[in-house]
Amino acid sequence: MDTTPATALVTGANKGIGHAIAKGLAERGLSVLIGARDPKLGEKAAASLREAGHDARAVVLDVTDPASVRAAAEQITADPGRLDVLVNNAGISGPAVHPPDEADMDAVHRVFDTNLYGVIRVTNAMLPLLRRSPAGRIVNISSGTSSMAAMTDPAHYFWNMDASVAYPASKAALNMLTIQYAKRLRDTNILVNAAAPGACATDFLIPFTRATGRTVDRTAEQGAAIAIRLATLDDDGPTGGFFDDDGPVPW
Repeated sequence: MDTTPATALVTGANKGIGHAIAKGLAERGLSVLIGARDPKLGEKAAASLREAGHDARAVVLDVTDPASVRAAAEQITADPGRLDVLVNNAGISGPAVHPPDEADMDAVHRVFDTNLYGVIRVTNAMLPLLRRSPAGRIVNISSGTSSMAAMTDPAHYFWNMDASVAYPASKAALNMLTIQYAKRLRDTNILVNAAAPGACATDFLIPFTRATGRTVDRTAEQGAAIAIRLATLDDDGPTGGFFDDDGPVPW
């Protein structure tokens, strides 16, 4: 009988919403793996959780680097030897102002490489472990800006947002990817969902707030709540959905 505690990997977890998700899962008794590109920052984040009495360790993981992803999967397979929750949180925004008719294609590629292709790399590398879990959970951190229903609704504040070519499109693609993984895994114990954490006052939004002059008061902990909920769903929970604090988000 496996007595190893349920284990969660959170990518991009050395700060911001990712770290808040890792902390919330650790508080619920999970052993947490802090995925981070920078080993020093990852270890610092993991140490802060250990100091609070939680089981946490750092895993060097660059979602854009196939070799790094393979090495992380091999490390986790060796120790702790199990994975029950994967939170694909690592993401980048690209330029704060990025209209489609002025697209910087290198920037677009970088955004998709992290926000979409990176999720495929990490998920596929971790699936052999997740398939062995009695209750595997995959949570993809999306964005409310990916909602085509909201973006095309004149009554929604997204209607008046400036057009942006990379970030919203990458997250809309991530939503469809979430559905496809859910379809592929629907005969398993793995539930796959996307979460919209909302705009939070983290380093991620600094370029946006500087460019627009807007302020954001929502905390990383508030943004993390929906991901934590989806990561700890009961076996009869939804799969292939897109959720925020208030429930399903229209595609």
